Amino acid sequence: MSALIIDFPGPELTDSDRNLLNNPAVAGVILFTRNYQNPEQLVKLTADIKDTVKRDLLITVDHEGGRVQRFREGFSAIPAMGEIEQVGTSEAQQAALARELGWLMASELLACGVDHSFAPVLDLHGPSEVIGDRAFSADKGKIVWIAQAFIRGMHEAGMRATGKHFPGHGTVVADSHIAVPVDERSLAEILASDAAIFAELAGHVQAIMPAHVIYPKVAPEPAGFSPYWLQTILREQFNYSGILISDDLLMAGATVAGTVSERAEQALQAGCDLLLVCNDQAAAKEVLAQVTFPAPRVDAVQALKGQSAFNSLAELKGSQRWKNAQQLLQRFTRTQ
Repeated sequence: MSALIIDFPGPELTDSDRNLLNNPAVAGVILFTRNYQNPEQLVKLTADIKDTVKRDLLITVDHEGGRVQRFREGFSAIPAMGEIEQVGTSEAQQAALARELGWLMASELLACGVDHSFAPVLDLHGPSEVIGDRAFSADKGKIVWIAQAFIRGMHEAGMRATGKHFPGHGTVVADSHIAVPVDERSLAEILASDAAIFAELAGHVQAIMPAHVIYPKVAPEPAGFSPYWLQTILREQFNYSGILISDDLLMAGATVAGTVSERAEQALQAGCDLLLVCNDQAAAKEVLAQVTFPAPRVDAVQALKGQSAFNSLAELKGSQRWKNAQQLLQRFTRTQ
């Protein structure tokens, strides 16, 4: 019945955090910058989380690169994905850069006990500022093959991949963190552009995160609460069989679905396997108290569990591939 991914406020667990994590409906945790001090502390924290909960638990983070990289000191500065297209002078170079960045990002996290990063972003680079250079490109074809290389690198490191934000967040201006974005395009227009990327990559990612965007000409609710988007389009038309993870149910774009418990119920009914409730432990407790979680469709935790090839971050940094990746990073202009 585990389905909820929650967070906690500090760099170490409190007794209250431990009690919450041991609720059988909690499937995992998501870490933020406030949970991080340095790699040594992170290793201790992830080990403590695993020791606290006597069952498999998923430890996750949003660690895409660019402005969305939760851990800085002691970690490589991963560039924004939009820089790959600019720095690589050929398709082969762009693919090579993407593959090594995917491997580097995933390897460093796994070596510190973090199972999964919610990456990559598969949105088009368009008018959405909240997406912006988090996207690989404004060209859907380029996104597909650059993202494929990035995903391949993640897989080589031992990490599964999550594609987001289905069916596409890059074409709407409003930020779903603080507003309710509405995309007025027709289904045919969306399927021919943004959603085509997810159709192409459905067999390459192990999880997909839907957008808190309403596409009123297709369905009345945001995609993450829509059986039409998640079942008819994604499952049936795109033949996707992997994990579905809601975006944070406390984002403004989710508020149209009612209270946080009602949002959780609607996301589950639409077909989400895992639910994110972030930055509000009281809200997480409300969901745990009020929502009856169904028997899981699949073991989502096992499906997304990572496995590092290295015993420590120090061992990883001693590897030739990590050293080669550091040289590749010098080609990017971004600084921390």
